[in-house]
Amino acid sequence: MKRLLVPVAGLVLIGSGFGAGIAVSSASADDPAPVTVTRQSLAEVAAPPGAPKRTLGLSKVTVMPGSQLASHHHPGAQLGYIAEGALTYTVESGSAVVMSGPGDDAKVVKRLKAGMTYRVKAGQWLREEQGEVHHARNAGTVPILIYLATLFKTGKPAAIPD
Repeated sequence: MKRLLVPVAGLVLIGSGFGAGIAVSSASADDPAPVTVTRQSLAEVAAPPGAPKRTLGLSKVTVMPGSQLASHHHPGAQLGYIAEGALTYTVESGSAVVMSGPGDDAKVVKRLKAGMTYRVKAGQWLREEQGEVHHARNAGTVPILIYLATLFKTGKPAAIPD
């Protein structure tokens, strides 16, 4: 597996291709344990019906307390369901929508525009569009568990730093 190390404001972003692990950890040697974000691919299919040249994926992301996700965007649409914890999410450009409830009966909780920050709680989910730039963090004391459904351009990484 090819890995890419990118220093980002005191953090190191470790990533590889679609569905592979992404970790963000503190760069300080004084920290007793690294603060991390991990991404695990659970399922993936290339070129599903109706989406040629795209890959449909399901991933699990764990964001440990104190962790930050650097500014990035995605090469396609993404849904992120917060199963545990609360994610402090900031839109830098574009827009995102926070939803609640099952997909067939979901309600809009908040429409986020550039410059807005919102705390997305367990049971809520984010609808992110291709190219929307955002960053996030775990400002709480418990890990955040996120399930991601993605429809990305085949061969592109899951997250592209900005």
